[in-house]
Amino acid sequence: MPILTEILGAIADSLRMAFFMFWETLWPLVFGFALSGAVQAFVSRSQMQRVMGDRRPTTLGLAAVFGAASSSCSYAASAMAKSLFAKGADFTTAMVFMLASTNLVIELGLVLWILIGWQFALSEYVGGIIMIGLLALFARFFFRPALVERARERLVPPTPNVPGKGGGSEGDAVPLARRLRSPAAWADAASYAMADLVMLRKEMLIGYLVAGFLAVIVPTTLWNAIFLHGHGVLTSIENVIVGPLIAILSFVCSIGNVPLAAALWKGGISFGGVVSFIFADLITLPLLLIYRRFYGWALTLRILAAFWLVMAVAGLATEYLFGGLGLVPTSRPIQVVEPVFQWNYTTYLNLVFLAIFAGLVWLSRNRERLGGGARYAIDPVCGMQVEKALAPATLRSAGTTHYFCSDRCRDRFAANQERRNVMSEATDPVCGMTVDIASAPAKREFEDKTYYFCGPGCAKAFDRSPESFIDASRSA
Repeated sequence: MPILTEILGAIADSLRMAFFMFWETLWPLVFGFALSGAVQAFVSRSQMQRVMGDRRPTTLGLAAVFGAASSSCSYAASAMAKSLFAKGADFTTAMVFMLASTNLVIELGLVLWILIGWQFALSEYVGGIIMIGLLALFARFFFRPALVERARERLVPPTPNVPGKGGGSEGDAVPLARRLRSPAAWADAASYAMADLVMLRKEMLIGYLVAGFLAVIVPTTLWNAIFLHGHGVLTSIENVIVGPLIAILSFVCSIGNVPLAAALWKGGISFGGVVSFIFADLITLPLLLIYRRFYGWALTLRILAAFWLVMAVAGLATEYLFGGLGLVPTSRPIQVVEPVFQWNYTTYLNLVFLAIFAGLVWLSRNRERLGGGARYAIDPVCGMQVEKALAPATLRSAGTTHYFCSDRCRDRFAANQERRNVMSEATDPVCGMTVDIASAPAKREFEDKTYYFCGPGCAKAFDRSPESFIDASRSA
């Protein structure tokens, strides 16, 4: 009994820690999602596609800026990069865009700042720039032209535009100053913010829960066994290599891995190890399988090797750069956050931003009344808002076109539709005809199972000898 009480107490403490980690970062999450939604609503997607056809330094810089402006989850970022590549973007430039869209984003830096300090927030941007530069430098060795062309041939033809829309977006023709004064545009921005929140809710929930348990339950001795300590440069090298490995195996991507980074920092991983761990949200196992489907195993393994290398080297370079400037924290927290409510600036800011969040919800729900939403659709699987003319994947079903943030969501939707279609139909055991369950002319219950018939005649035949028809259908 004491053991059970101890286990339940540890679980309760872990859940409490997870909640207060969320509470501590609530206002920067709302602020980050709101600002990200505004950027996504007012930055032209078609312009992104037009300027990514090569890998010149200027182009790579623009890809990084556009990626940061397209703040999104790792799955959506991988789909957008694939779409850009299919439409003619240089492969390395598309990869730079993908790296920037998950690592150089506002909400990530804000949550890092609150949970483990401004030094980590700054290191994320500095290290991200270093990582992008390293990828541009090493890309020619990893992404051979012949391999890239074979990968391009694997992809479906460029995503078709909505009929009558051409290759751009109808919102691009509206001057930015006019859009900034438009309630419809701000409603679309709010919808982007809410859609991103819905899309990332599982990652954030898992991230906070796992981080809460790691921070409370995992003993220091286990962390010491995973991460080297006291071996100088060897410690730093081992930590920046192990950081991405933990990310690969954790399955947690996007902003959800920030709480995990806080738990790892408390557990003893080096400064550079934290940086490389956060960068590695783009090489988790589920994403590697997606890359395999997009580009084939040959290029996927090169993406893994290239990303792991540049993430580890960028983490190491950032650690020594910040160490030389005296910016690496010299102490570690005993616990990630204080698991109690306090009347401090965090609480006051949370209350303010909860009111702002309520405003975002109102704008999003009243988008059509305010004149917004015409150019956009909500991915029915993950809830992300996508621009119809530039949606990475579409599917027409029952006379309706559905728009998706990625092929992954489209395939999941199609599989679910197929299951529904199978569940809505049955085979008449007498004549073998396919019958719509909802409109079947007759049905019978036999041995705790329902049978559907194309008409009363088959139902009557079944009534006379149900066993014979059931045995016959089983034999068939």
